[in-house]
Formats: sequence, C-alpha cells, structure tokens
Amino acid sequence: MAFGWIDEQAELRRRAGLVRTLRPRPADSPLLDLASNDYLGLARHPEVVEGAARAARTWGGGATGSRLVTGTTELHGELERELAGFCGFEAALVFSSGYAANLAAVTALAPHGSLIVSDAGNHASLIDGCRLARGTTQVVAHADPDAVRKALTTHDGPAVAVSDTVFSVDGDAAPLAALAQACREHGAGLVVDDAHGLGVLGDGGRGAPHAAGLAGAGDVVVTVTLSKSLGSQGGAVLGPARVIEHLVNAARTFIFDTGLAPAAAGAALAALRLLRREPGRAARAREVAAELHARLTTAGLEAVRPDAAVVSVRAPSPEEAVQWAADCRAAGLSVGCFRPPSVPDGISRLRLTARADLTGEQMERAVRVIGETRP
Repeated sequence: MAFGWIDEQAELRRRAGLVRTLRPRPADSPLLDLASNDYLGLARHPEVVEGAARAARTWGGGATGSRLVTGTTELHGELERELAGFCGFEAALVFSSGYAANLAAVTALAPHGSLIVSDAGNHASLIDGCRLARGTTQVVAHADPDAVRKALTTHDGPAVAVSDTVFSVDGDAAPLAALAQACREHGAGLVVDDAHGLGVLGDGGRGAPHAAGLAGAGDVVVTVTLSKSLGSQGGAVLGPARVIEHLVNAARTFIFDTGLAPAAAGAALAALRLLRREPGRAARAREVAAELHARLTTAGLEAVRPDAAVVSVRAPSPEEAVQWAADCRAAGLSVGCFRPPSVPDGISRLRLTARADLTGEQMERAVRVIGETRP
C-alpha cells in the first residue's frame, strides 16, 4: 500500500510520546503567553499592526512574485536599508522566512570543495542548509571554538563556520568573538543565526554580533528573523555588500521563492523603528529572563541560566513534558514544550519566553503554575 510505512512511523512516535498536534489559538486567548517568540511584546503593538495594515492597503495582500521579478517593492528596500544600518552591516537582503534566509546563507556560501564547520546545537534550518550545500560538513562540539579551530586545520580550501548566536533550546549564547578569531586564523568565514539575539542582545537590541564587536566585519555574515523580537514574519541576511549581491545571484531560496508579503515587511519596519526609539525594551527582556530564572530556581525547579530571553526548565521525560505543558495550559499558562528530535541532548524541557512586557505579577503567577503542576 502506498505510504504504508507512515502508519508504522506514527505508531513509533506514539509509543515514544513524540506525537505533535496543532492547537489553533483564538484571537482573544485568555492564556498567559510564555510560549511565543514575541520577546519584546510587539506583535500586537498598535504601531506594528498599523504598519502591516498600511502596507497591505498600499501594496496589496501579497508580493505577487519572486524578488527578482515583481516581488521587490520600495518597502522591501526601505526595510533592508534600515535593518542593515541598525545592526551595523553594509547591506541586507530580506527573505520570506528566517528558515529560507539560513538555507540561502549556508548553501550559497559553501560551494563544492568547501568545508562547513557546524555547531552540534544548531537550529534545524542551519542543519538543513549544511545538508543541501555542496561543501562537506563537519559537526563539532557545542560552543567550542577550539573544536572549530581543529576542524579548520584539517582543510586548506574555502571554509565557513556556522552557528546560532543564541541557541533556541536552552537560551545559551555562543562565544562569538572566540569563534570569529578561530575562523580568522584559517581565513574562514563565519555565518551566524541571530534569530534569538536581535532585539534582545547588544546596544538597544542590535544583536549578538554587535555586542561581540563583529558588526560590519567583512568575514561575518548574520541571518535574522523578523518573526521574533520584531513581531512580524520573514527573515534577512546581513553582511558585506558583495556577499549580499552574491546571494541575489546564487541563493535558490531567494531567486525562486515569492517575496515577503508587504504587510509583513511593513510590520517589521514599524517594529524596528519602535525599537530604535525605545531601546530599553531589549534590556527589559534580559531583566525579565534573569528574574524568571531566579524565581524558578528559588521554587526548586531545574532552570537553565539564560543568556538572552529564553528560559528552559528540564522535564523528566518526553511524556511528562507534554503532560506538564498541558497541565500548565489547563491552569491558564501557555509554555513551550521541547522534546526529541528538537533537542540535541535528548532532554525534554519546558521553554519559557521572557517577554519584555511581562509584569512581576505575571511572572509570579507563571512560576506558581509551573511549580504546582510539575511531574
């Protein structure tokens, strides 16, 4: 029977407690949200919503084509210029998603004969980029510049190291300055995904590369998403102008994909301008993360110390993690639930978002619910 193997896979997932389901949320959900990636609380901000609406009224519901045909509006160019300027890079290129941006950056910058050195904790989009690239990939120990250095020593051709800046599972930050130094010793490039750093780390939320002194470096390329701190949708690649020009001509997820919808571009641009005007939002997100961690630890929960705005709490097993998240939801709290294969170490956990707009009362409520429902 066609696709008969799917039933076997479904049964294996069920036995392992790894079945995933979609839960459509209403517009007026009563749940306290600690599950989304809306780090700065901007997704529903009036200025961001109006930015999306104004763009839709001006440009219509969709981009109408690929970026190289009809999918590039004046709004896309405006967003790219302001995003590059804010983060300190020469140029930027907007994609329909952060996933597409990562695929583009890795595949286009790792041609046949090159070496890709990939952190073991990287996001799935970077991993898929490595799989699709024509270069050879070597996976190295998590957040280990010496392991990157050792891998680069074995290769005398073009090379690039690839890493998240903030890892999405535990919220720990990569040692960017040390990674860049290891790459420079061997003439290699560095590609980093700042999805969880933009808007949270760096001066006024300019990102982890900016905080590490790497903004504008000729050998550093940064990918970002517009769907987290900026409360919109889409992604972008930032870097030297010649790298961006290369992506326009060589990145398949740019050339063959429909451009980002104008409404998403308008929302992201409005959020970026708001963040520039209110830089304290980034510091507040970090403060909330630190306070959440302190409260969880005081409550006797095994929480990982955050470097940005992600706080994770270890769970005993995949099944118990799912039940824990469900019990939190029943008590009015929405939390993320990460299980294999989403977690590289095999340890399931609850994942909490330290949003900049959370109040002390809301944090107290969240910690109380998590503590009362623990397995």
